[in-house]
Amino acid sequence: MALSITITGTRSTRHHELTWYAERFDRFLGPFANEDTHFHIGGAKGIDSLSLLWLGSHAQSTITIVVPGTIDQQPAEAQEAIGRCQDRINDVIELRASELRSAAYHARNRYMVDRSDMVIGFPLGEGDSMTGTWQTINHAAADGKPRLVVPV
Repeated sequence: MALSITITGTRSTRHHELTWYAERFDRFLGPFANEDTHFHIGGAKGIDSLSLLWLGSHAQSTITIVVPGTIDQQPAEAQEAIGRCQDRINDVIELRASELRSAAYHARNRYMVDRSDMVIGFPLGEGDSMTGTWQTINHAAADGKPRLVVPV
């Protein structure tokens, strides 16, 4: 049976070089990046886009992108990453929220976690429970799902 993993993380990634993130993904996504794993990724900028690009070129895993509204409403960086990895993406789920506010992003995150066996989170710093990344990690914890937290 395939393992399903949600990737969540900060949108603020400019404080490290791209090679720094690639090294983290090699170490913490790499062990799962095989044909027996399915990844759910949020389709936003930051960790979502960077992890998608890494998985697109380093993994045999299947990938689902989940967005709160539509792909066209995502930031340009995210749309570009999705376009570059189009041949590696198995499914795109557009939740079509009427307003792209915090509630829509939290609903997207819950959607992904509810369909996953595990969460790998890349939060900015330690434990700010107000961020979407930590709320996603905490939702997985409330469901008793394993979490791997890699602060960035």
